[in-house]
Amino acid sequence: MTTWADRRPLPGVVGRAVEHEQLSGLLDSARLVTLTGAAGVGKSVLARAVLEEHTARHDGTVLRVGCWDGPARGGPAEALLRVAGPAHATGKDGQDTARPPAVPLAHPGAGAPPGAAHRADATADPLAALTAYCRQRRAIVLLDDCDPQRDACARLVRRLWRSDPALRIVATARGPLGLAEERVVEIAPLPVTLGEGIAGPAVELLAARTGTAAPELLVAVCQALEGSPLAIALAARQLDRMSLSQLAAQVGTDGPLFYAGPAATVRHTSLYAAQAAGYALCSPVDRQVWARLSVLPGDFDPWLASCVCASSDVPAAAVEGALERLRTASVVERVRDAGGVHEDAGAALPPRYRLPRAARDFGRTQLREAGEEAGALRRFRQACAALAAEAQIAWQGPDQQLAVGLVEDEQANFDAALTRPPQDAEDALGALEIAVSLWFHWAACGFRREGRAHLDRLLLLSPDDTALRARALWLAGYLAAQEDSPAAGALLDQAWTAAVMHADSDGLARIAHAHGVLALYRGDLAAAVACLEDASRHRSLDPWFGPGPAHSRALLAIALSSLDARRARTAAHRAWEARHSDGDFWLYSTVLYALAMTERAHGEPEAALRACRKALAAKRLVGDPLSIAGARTLLAGLRHQLRAGAPPPDRDAQEPWWQRGGSGARSRPFFSRLRARS
Repeated sequence: MTTWADRRPLPGVVGRAVEHEQLSGLLDSARLVTLTGAAGVGKSVLARAVLEEHTARHDGTVLRVGCWDGPARGGPAEALLRVAGPAHATGKDGQDTARPPAVPLAHPGAGAPPGAAHRADATADPLAALTAYCRQRRAIVLLDDCDPQRDACARLVRRLWRSDPALRIVATARGPLGLAEERVVEIAPLPVTLGEGIAGPAVELLAARTGTAAPELLVAVCQALEGSPLAIALAARQLDRMSLSQLAAQVGTDGPLFYAGPAATVRHTSLYAAQAAGYALCSPVDRQVWARLSVLPGDFDPWLASCVCASSDVPAAAVEGALERLRTASVVERVRDAGGVHEDAGAALPPRYRLPRAARDFGRTQLREAGEEAGALRRFRQACAALAAEAQIAWQGPDQQLAVGLVEDEQANFDAALTRPPQDAEDALGALEIAVSLWFHWAACGFRREGRAHLDRLLLLSPDDTALRARALWLAGYLAAQEDSPAAGALLDQAWTAAVMHADSDGLARIAHAHGVLALYRGDLAAAVACLEDASRHRSLDPWFGPGPAHSRALLAIALSSLDARRARTAAHRAWEARHSDGDFWLYSTVLYALAMTERAHGEPEAALRACRKALAAKRLVGDPLSIAGARTLLAGLRHQLRAGAPPPDRDAQEPWWQRGGSGARSRPFFSRLRARS
């Protein structure tokens, strides 16, 4: 514990205008203001800067006690008295000023030197004398880095207030002191950008250390370091031995960043040391939860955290409490509060948390040293498989939008579970199960190429002839058929062989459906009708997987739309009657699209326009850009036809309904819409 009035030069404070104004305003009204935030976020620097300005304006001084530099006799109370000693502090003009004597807190006993009793009577309560001095000198007490002695600092604040209720105190800590009158200012990492093309304070901080540099490289480094001022400062020191482009490549890799360099305090010499200081203050259970959470690459809810962290030594019921304690200690961030409602499905939303990269890197190191990494990774993949199965069931039920929202919430976790190398054959099957359960995401929501890439890799890692592999072969063939890929036929042939070997009648019907899609995309309407009629006659035994007979009838209506209006309308209505629920927007949009094509082909453009508008609205709820583009193309053609009074187009001259004039690939990788953090 240090006991001095801090007179070191102040470093520059970048990007803290809002927090600076907030703290400055609270100094005039609040008795205790605590700056909280993660390790290395700049709490102490901001506190010193604001207090220097405040005391300069009011001709005052600051008494600072640093609590993290080791224990001191008497704790923060005696440390504060020593700070006020005449040998340690200066006034505004830099000259030594008189201070109350540093008298022990205990009452002098027998054997005291002559005159001690008189001095004790004069200062019977040393803290009272100290607070009187603070009033006289307009002093503000700064309890810096309170974390290792948080309870002692809270007790000291109460004792000081008993002597002088008007005394102003500022504290910095990773979590609040927990006092009733405490006002908390949370210090977050610096923003990397302030909008498209506008560099944020994090980039400004790095640029001040690098000089003129490519803006995209500065942004890449700051994004990888998540705007942490300490991480940026330590990373910038690496530029003595590498270029900025090399630094950007290094920080962009998935691995720990153990950069180090000189700093004012030992715990700020490296990211590892900064995290280790907080780790040492955690309970054994909180440490284990912290380490196990490090396998989660994105944000997560308490259920996923419990799946990964619970074990014989950490009960599942204890995980949620540990999460809140780690959040209070600024180890874990809460990115969404509980109690909200999903805007589409109306379901209550649980809270979501996130482990920042520096804490995640440190926790992963602890996990490896404890020999628990393999078990935590296996539990993570198993939990993701359960989430994917839940999403699959929601998709086939009344909550398709809930399924889409669940996949988007867990986007980073699903990505990691699908791409991290499996530990063994069983683990590889777990990853394949996730890819198969997310069939609707790949096939219905527009991520065909991403799904194909995952399936192609995982099928090589799971060569055994299992029912799960048979489904994966069908899904790979179905996605290839939707892209009119040359590989579709071979994949569907393999899927047919596997389905026959496993006596999977549902699989055979799904293969017929995929062949119908392939024929439809290739313009062979007769073959498409034959395959889709075959698929639609099957009574599905597993309603939770694949498009099913209803969707086969919907595509049959599309294939018939320009051939036989009566049969096309009948197929479309039968498709809708066979739906699982009214919330099946994928089926609903396809049926409406089939009706729009049928009415257009047979001279009813107004009816076609109404159906197409409804189809487009339903397709937007699902989010498939290829189908949305097709519906927009049809809608534009119908509007032109109605304005110009043109006859219905010739079937052979029509643009295929699945084409939109491009490759069909999405520009955004892996998931449709990045979820906005709360």
